[in-house]
Amino acid sequence: MKKSFICGALMLIYSASSFAADWPSGYSKCADQGSTCKVGTSSRQVSYGIKDKWVVKTFAGDILCDTSTFGSDPYPGVTKKCAVGPLSSTTPTPTPTPTPTPTPAPAPAANATKEAAPSTGWAGQGGGTTGGAAAPASAIYLVNTGSQLVAALKAQGNNPKIIKLQGTINMAAADNGGPFTSATDEGLRLQIKPGSNTTLIGVGNDARLVNGNIVLNGVQNVIVRNLTIQNPCSLYPVWDPNDGSSGNWNSEYDGITISNSRNVWVDHNVFTDGSITDDKLPVENGKVKQCHDGALDVKNGSDYVTVSNNRFELHQKNNLIGSSDSKTTDDGHLTVTFHNNHFLNVAERGPRVRFGKVHLYNNYFEGSRSHAVYPNHYSIGVAYKAKIISQNNAFDIAGATSCPQVVTNPGSSSKTGAITDAGSLLNGAALNLSTKCSFSNQVGWSVPYSVSPMAASAVKASVLSNAGTGKITVN
Repeated sequence: MKKSFICGALMLIYSASSFAADWPSGYSKCADQGSTCKVGTSSRQVSYGIKDKWVVKTFAGDILCDTSTFGSDPYPGVTKKCAVGPLSSTTPTPTPTPTPTPTPAPAPAANATKEAAPSTGWAGQGGGTTGGAAAPASAIYLVNTGSQLVAALKAQGNNPKIIKLQGTINMAAADNGGPFTSATDEGLRLQIKPGSNTTLIGVGNDARLVNGNIVLNGVQNVIVRNLTIQNPCSLYPVWDPNDGSSGNWNSEYDGITISNSRNVWVDHNVFTDGSITDDKLPVENGKVKQCHDGALDVKNGSDYVTVSNNRFELHQKNNLIGSSDSKTTDDGHLTVTFHNNHFLNVAERGPRVRFGKVHLYNNYFEGSRSHAVYPNHYSIGVAYKAKIISQNNAFDIAGATSCPQVVTNPGSSSKTGAITDAGSLLNGAALNLSTKCSFSNQVGWSVPYSVSPMAASAVKASVLSNAGTGKITVN
């Protein structure tokens, strides 16, 4: 998220406490963002902010707790709070906190290249996620071909690096060896394997990755932002006669695969089947010869992952968290946050969760149960030992009338999980998960970071204006 620097009468105040506060000491909360703060007939100072970042102004009467009232936003993209100070109060000033080691100055608001993952998701935990922010100038690359991308990744290994992608990068283009010639060749050249301490970020609104699978395997501290990723379509799907009652075609490659990795932030991307939608695939053995796998999957004990502000569109099996029921070592891991994402005409797995401690908030799901190519089967899959906390999500799914049509267990009925929900809406009405869906609410954990989700009624407009590429500036 971009940081605003406020001066003059608009004062940005940082608490000296070691714990984040949402208003100055001695103030009392009067409203959440978007609601009315009743200040009273006497003028009093009112703070607007969250997490030790506030704007303070003086008001009387009833005011709207919103950026339009205070004239600046101290923490863009996060729902803020208002609090009133005591009568005849003076603007609070922070107590200086000694810092033995100065922290690097944050990236300018006009440039997202070195931004770190915000604290409002799992990627902000476990030491945080900075990607290649520490890269020297010699380890910042601008690439516009697949061969240049591969060379930049190899040159730096696990050293901090920032790779800016420009235009369309096709891993099967002539510069990178041309069309894939075999299943082995496809596997070797289609997979893009960043090391630790990497930022992959698109320039402008048209940076595109084609015929590529970003594989994060056994790495940490990686950021992927502002890319349109066309979910790879394998030339060599495999027929599995034991998949289902009559067999199925399966493919191996995702848009992004996160395996045995930690501290990953995937933000402001678009994942799509693009021009190769499932209706264009051939039918063999009586089944569509499926060339796509997942859009973004998280598995094999990965932790501290945030997936935010992305648009997932036109895809069948979208997000798998946990690879199989038998992978019991995943239990206690797979800590993932999905927030402010747009799921557009995604058939299922938004996400499907096994084992993981997954937080879903302020996501917008849009689709139809009768869509011609990607009919919505369900959105959230509560599979074996899932531990899901859902807050203020909005489901606009034509033809869905009750909770089980958007939240379900897609696996064995004897192997289910737990989920709680607060504030979510299905086609404008309360989702009523606790009474309409028959899942345990014993998730066994609480969100370890502070976040105040916006009301579900505001999610559609917010997500549609902010999710996807071209919404951040990359210099």
